[in-house]
Amino acid sequence: MSIQNKVVIVTGASSGIGEATASLLAARGARVMLAGRRADRLEQVASAIGGDVAWTVTDVRRHTDVRALVSGTVERFGRLDVLVANAGVATVAPLDDLTDEQIDDMVSVNLNGVLHGIAAALPVFRSQGSGHFVQTVSTSGLRIVAGQTVYAGVKNAVRTISEGLRQEVGPSIRVTAVSPGMVRTEFVGERPPASNPTALATWEQVQKVAIAPDAIARAIAFAIEQPKDVDVNEIVVRPTAQG
Repeated sequence: MSIQNKVVIVTGASSGIGEATASLLAARGARVMLAGRRADRLEQVASAIGGDVAWTVTDVRRHTDVRALVSGTVERFGRLDVLVANAGVATVAPLDDLTDEQIDDMVSVNLNGVLHGIAAALPVFRSQGSGHFVQTVSTSGLRIVAGQTVYAGVKNAVRTISEGLRQEVGPSIRVTAVSPGMVRTEFVGERPPASNPTALATWEQVQKVAIAPDAIARAIAFAIEQPKDVDVNEIVVRPTAQG
C-alpha cells in the first residue's frame, strides 16, 4: 500500500487536475513523467514539484507522440507502473453550434488520446506483469445535460472502454476510471459571452460550486496506493453542492 518509487505518467500535467495529481504523487515518493502540449508550463510544474520528475511535450492526438512518451519514460526510469490519462478538452455548446474542428478535437483528445495511451502502455504492462491505467472521465457522462452532448458522449465511451479493458487484461493489470464533477481549473476557460447562454450558465454554475483539483488528485492516489490485488474500478468525486 505505497506510491513510493512507482513510475507514473500524467498527461495533461501542465495545469489543473494533472498538475495537482503529479504534485501529490511526487510528494508521496513517485517518480513522475509530466506530459502536455505546453513546454513552458511543463518546465514550471516540474521545477515547482522537484524530486525525481521529468517532462516531455506530448500531443495525445498523435499515437507517435504517445508511444514516444511511454518508451521515453521506460528508458528514463526503467519501468512504467501507472498511466494517468488525464488530457482533455471540452466545448460547451449545442450540437448545431459546434464547429467540425471542435467536435474533432473532443474526440481526438478525450477518446483517441486514451486509446493511444492504452496501445502504447499495454505491451509494457504485459511484459512487466503489472501496471495500472487511470482514466479521467467526467460526471458529464453520468448526468447528461444540453450543451455537453459530444463531450459526455466521448467520456462515456472512455468509461465503457475502461470496463472492457479491465475484463480483458486479467488479474495483473488494474484499471480505474475517475469521474470528477465541477472542478476549479482553467479547463472551464474564460467567461463565455452572453450570446452563448448555455455555455455561460454552465460556467457560472462551476464558479459557484467547484472544488479544488487536489480533491481529484487524492482520489487518484487512493486508487494507486491499494494493494496489488485490489482494483478500484470507478470513483466519482463531486462537490457536495453539485446537483
